[in-house]
Amino acid sequence: MELFTSLFAESDQSRCEHGRRTFILEEKEIDMTTDTQTVREIALEVPSSIRVFEHFGIDYCCGGRKPLAEACSASGVEVDAVIAALESAAGAPSTIVEDWQQRAMGDLVGHIIATHHAYVKKELPRLAVLAQKVVNRHGAHRAELPEIQLALSKLDAELTQHLAKEEAVLFPYIVQMERASAAGARRPDSCFGTVANPIAMMTQEHDAAGTLLAQIGRLSQNFTTPDDACPTYHAFYDGLKEFEQDLHQHIHLENNILFPRAIEMESREVRR
Repeated sequence: MELFTSLFAESDQSRCEHGRRTFILEEKEIDMTTDTQTVREIALEVPSSIRVFEHFGIDYCCGGRKPLAEACSASGVEVDAVIAALESAAGAPSTIVEDWQQRAMGDLVGHIIATHHAYVKKELPRLAVLAQKVVNRHGAHRAELPEIQLALSKLDAELTQHLAKEEAVLFPYIVQMERASAAGARRPDSCFGTVANPIAMMTQEHDAAGTLLAQIGRLSQNFTTPDDACPTYHAFYDGLKEFEQDLHQHIHLENNILFPRAIEMESREVRR
């Protein structure tokens, strides 16, 4: 565990000011002040919004701290179009979405490992094989492909270490802390002081992974294959797009739900 102690650091957040809008979601009126209502907050309050954000290319995980208007501007989309889509999604027939804010943090940790960590560990090697095949066949004429392969390799290395740290240190601590709280016992000892320290590090690494994925998206023109692309080329870009969507959901669960809940639980225990 000592390996991780020196790596933990604080992360920065920023906010900008924009106008006020009101719209209807899930049969209730939300007074949206876009200088305070962030993409993250909307995704938490209205789970159907996540598909809308994915459709418009709006980052609701790593970049979810931005106000909606600022996020729309960064993605080059009209805020009115996004709000209309949010209203439409909220009015569509509902699907069952797990409310992870109400479930035990241990259950959420188990879900993240079994669903998203398992997916990353299975999918990255497959994408690496596809990348090599596509570069071998098309790389001489498509200068972006070797760059995409390099960014994917960096992402693989980043996430492999990242998942290991979460599974070996942070996640077990969060589960132990929750169990201790439920039993009325003192929170467990750790090698990193407050849980906010490893969380800050994990959040920074999420940002780094998001930056690499955004680079891949730009190089691939949003995963758009050329007209003469072979089936392997299509499979590679389709896989990258699916990987991006899964990682967004993965990071959303950690940055926006698990980590804030863990920090709040520790804060309550300290005040007792």
